[in-house]
Amino acid sequence: MIDMHSHILPNIDDGARSIEETLNLMKEAEEAGFEAIISTSHYMEGYYETDTLEREVWIKLIYEKLQQDSDLKLYLGNEIFLSENIISLLEQGKASTINDTSYVLFEMPLNVEPFNLYNVIYEMMQYKIVPILAHPERYTFVQQDPELIYDLIEKGVLMQANYASIIGYYGKKAQMMVQKFLENNMIHFLGSDVHRANTIYPKIPQILTKIVEIVGQQKLEELTTINPKLVLQNKRIDSEEPNKIKLSVKEKLAMKFSK
Repeated sequence: MIDMHSHILPNIDDGARSIEETLNLMKEAEEAGFEAIISTSHYMEGYYETDTLEREVWIKLIYEKLQQDSDLKLYLGNEIFLSENIISLLEQGKASTINDTSYVLFEMPLNVEPFNLYNVIYEMMQYKIVPILAHPERYTFVQQDPELIYDLIEKGVLMQANYASIIGYYGKKAQMMVQKFLENNMIHFLGSDVHRANTIYPKIPQILTKIVEIVGQQKLEELTTINPKLVLQNKRIDSEEPNKIKLSVKEKLAMKFSK
């Protein structure tokens, strides 16, 4: 398996706070069955602005510390907060695509749909960038109107769900939403979004069991290994057509009143 979303580099964002915590996280990942991790530190203008060169230095240092004990691979990326400056941030070497490919992981504000979302996506595609939206199940405005995700997929955006959403780690609404997305071919990758040791990685076996029950073993392999490898190799991903989500009255009420 390849972890598509992590915050393991130390003192870069709100993730790992020391090189020791980074190494503990990588050990946990290996024990959970991951062969590689894509480091997607936050890049948010005015808050988290560690550039590509410095993050590359960290990855080299981590490899030097791990080389005696682990075969785990580590790749460079970012989780870029939606901005009209995404292209210039990439061109200037401030933010990174995933493993220097055409794929970019981005996030939105959790509670407010950005007014410029479609403009930014259109610009990325004009520059041959393939946008991957981080954890669509967690956005409150998506929980209220999941058709937005169907529309984005139809426009070429790929979706990365968080492993732990399926066990309610981010609340009941995100749990209900990610199950709906999985059931309707609306997820293309899974990522831990790990920030701290002893949180997500130890729960991976339990999580995989639940996801297999929803999508089956073959689809799980696609989400955890096949599609992430295609990204790292900068190859095209051909995915099944999504289905529109139709929430029942009961589901809409549960989504409205659940925490």
